[in-house]
Amino acid sequence: MKQWYEELFENYAIKYDNEIFTQGTIGECDFIEKEINYDKNIKILDIGCGTGRHSIELAKRGYKVVGIDLSESMLQRAKQKALEANLQIDFHINDARNLPFSHEFDLVIIICEGAFSLMETDEMNFQILQSAANALKSNGKLIFTTLNGLFPLFHSVQDFMDANTKEGNTIYDNHSFDLMTFRAHNTISIEDDLGNNKEIQCNERYYVPSEITWLLKTLDFKTIDIFGAKLGAFSRNDKLSTEDYEMLIIAKKS
Repeated sequence: MKQWYEELFENYAIKYDNEIFTQGTIGECDFIEKEINYDKNIKILDIGCGTGRHSIELAKRGYKVVGIDLSESMLQRAKQKALEANLQIDFHINDARNLPFSHEFDLVIIICEGAFSLMETDEMNFQILQSAANALKSNGKLIFTTLNGLFPLFHSVQDFMDANTKEGNTIYDNHSFDLMTFRAHNTISIEDDLGNNKEIQCNERYYVPSEITWLLKTLDFKTIDIFGAKLGAFSRNDKLSTEDYEMLIIAKKS
């Protein structure tokens, strides 16, 4: 049986590229470049690359990128876009919890809930961070975004629901948040690229900064910085607040 995220991203690549939350690619890649000091010799792994928007933009700027995703239709779209842009990018179908890489990359990115926080259990989410850590060289850097648990703690369910309706092609309903598990449950209704209407029961894990810090410390990351994640405008100047729907994490390995 397919999990909700597999069902969601099946035949959804074209509409995904037109969603509001995918429009910040240029600014996000500007930030990534700055974080790696514009060093064109580094090797980048994009986990949960989707239609390849960050992989392609970084490759255009001269970086060597490998993109992995669980969705065949998303990767087909990524390969098509890379071909049209005359770019050489390695795109592979892989489960982010079990990647075949060991100390190969200088930078790993997981942007826009690319994989982390979508899994069914906390253990499975942790396995994604573990895979990312294993893929990194010593002194390598991990940059990722995840859902900010401070947001639902400080907002009413109605405010929380309103914030969740940011996806232009997606309708959210039956929204609830479990304080014991920090998981949001809702029903989402979408129309896929083939015109099929889908109703999907989804659940996502929200994290608070102290949890993220502890998880990364257990994986031997030495410096862990957490900020608010603004669409298309990542910055170390954005102190994380209860108004941030997502947080941006930058961690450096020992």
